[in-house]
Amino acid sequence: MHVLVAGATGKTGLRLVRELHRRGHQPVAMVRQGSDTAALPAGTTVRHGDLTDLPDDVCQGCEAVVFAAGSGGATDDAMTERVDREGAIRLIDLARMAGVDRFVMLSSVGAGDPDPDSDLATYLKAKHDADEHLKASGLEFAIVRPVALTDEDGRGEIRFGDDVDVSGKAARGDVASVLAEALTDSGWTGQTRRMESIPAAA
Repeated sequence: MHVLVAGATGKTGLRLVRELHRRGHQPVAMVRQGSDTAALPAGTTVRHGDLTDLPDDVCQGCEAVVFAAGSGGATDDAMTERVDREGAIRLIDLARMAGVDRFVMLSSVGAGDPDPDSDLATYLKAKHDADEHLKASGLEFAIVRPVALTDEDGRGEIRFGDDVDVSGKAARGDVASVLAEALTDSGWTGQTRRMESIPAAA
């Protein structure tokens, strides 16, 4: 499967590209001009695209799209809106117009009911709006909402749904694995699920 990955050189996106290769897919890494692509696996197709100014044909030839991008913690509210809301919504629309079969969204645990008093209020509201747009798009979708991310590989021990500890942690390696699984697992179709990595026993 040809899978467009938005945010392919980020901390989670890069792990996802590697996981897609491992599973026999053909990831298409969407990167901005000038991005460092040296860490991408050999043979990865690179396609230039900036979430603040996406070309109309960015999804062409892809059966699936994964949004694994983010504006980052150092950006102001305006850039957060442009990337996490407007950029994500534009990518969803382009995927639909290109006839993409499935769209998997990396969201956040707080996007379901954004707290307006949170330090992350703008980010969570942007993610919420993008998630809702995806649900209404007519695309086959899956939405993954992890708790706070860590840079660990994870152990593959994962908890989903209402039992997730919202103050817990999710290893980026586990998140990448879940995103890849959501591309092909029919059980994920139309689902929005919270997730966390289960910590090792003391």
